[in-house]
Amino acid sequence: MSNDFFNPVTTQTWSNGRHLVRCVKVIEETWDVRTFCFMADQPLMFFFKPGQFVTLELEINGAPVMRSYTISSSPSLPYSFSITIKRVSGGVVSNWLHDNLQAGQELAVHGPVGLFNAIDFPAEKVLLLSGGVGITPVMSMARWFYDTNANVDMVFVHSARSPKDIIYHRELEQMAARVDNFSLHLVCEKHGLGEPWSGYRGYLNQAMLQLMAPDYLQREIFCCGPTPYMAAVKRLLQEQGFDMAHYHEEAFGATPAEVRAEVKELAAEAAEAPPVPMAEQHQVSFISTGKSIHVSPGETVHGAAAKLGLHIPKACGMGICGTCKVLKTGGEVQMEHNGGITDEDLADGYILACCSVPQSDVSIDF
Repeated sequence: MSNDFFNPVTTQTWSNGRHLVRCVKVIEETWDVRTFCFMADQPLMFFFKPGQFVTLELEINGAPVMRSYTISSSPSLPYSFSITIKRVSGGVVSNWLHDNLQAGQELAVHGPVGLFNAIDFPAEKVLLLSGGVGITPVMSMARWFYDTNANVDMVFVHSARSPKDIIYHRELEQMAARVDNFSLHLVCEKHGLGEPWSGYRGYLNQAMLQLMAPDYLQREIFCCGPTPYMAAVKRLLQEQGFDMAHYHEEAFGATPAEVRAEVKELAAEAAEAPPVPMAEQHQVSFISTGKSIHVSPGETVHGAAAKLGLHIPKACGMGICGTCKVLKTGGEVQMEHNGGITDEDLADGYILACCSVPQSDVSIDF
């Protein structure tokens, strides 16, 4: 057969940055959860570390909106990636996605980034804990181990409100039935009338965990779920003397109310404080726009831009999502990020504007 019969394919690989993708499929996971599958128009392999996330660049009601979601698929199927989203009451983005995003539509994504992943913390035995839609990053990990036939002993424990709220229920049961290194345990807070359930009921506790994984103190633990769920898990493990160096949790989420209140309080104090002497301030220059401003100690590059009316895209504000990445062409900053930037980007001079505080006069290519 002639080789001319085949069309040559040039495949590129995904790297942290902005990419245009197309929604190719929408899957109804439960009554209020959908999975959105994406591909690139040109062949692109979406390699990432299971557990990492992307940030969607959207326009809702005429306003730009950025929102980060964990990738729920596995890099073992590299020509597409998926995110799984729960419709949240009053949630602007989740409701818009459920009501509007359909197969064929294009949007921009940023990423992938994130320190919470299964690759950087290799282990022979893992315990994957999740609550609600927090199942997405640990499902990506489980799919990766399953698809690659990894020699990893997995215990997968998921907590849901009721049987009808269990995301990926059939797939999880199939995985557990097909391999002997995947142990599945489901916990339902309650079950409705006529809704049979013979599994664990209530909330995950130490007695349940002891039955599910008697050796849980010797496992690498990955946890994701609502803040109260993760707090309860950490408290349980600490009370049992677990070495928390082997505990990893998904840090991304909405800024807690107490943090927002603290920020407001600090802002009020700053408004009453005397002006900072010029000698203690640093100048931040934005080269592309020709604008500059002096900032006080502790102010971020993103804050400096905002004062000048410059909009550097931002989603999490905690150095996690990587959306606010900009190129620093001069000066020094102190950056306390949470995994939203790669070592390669750091070597090239990039910083995250939301968590970079100038330590000298700074120049930014923006």
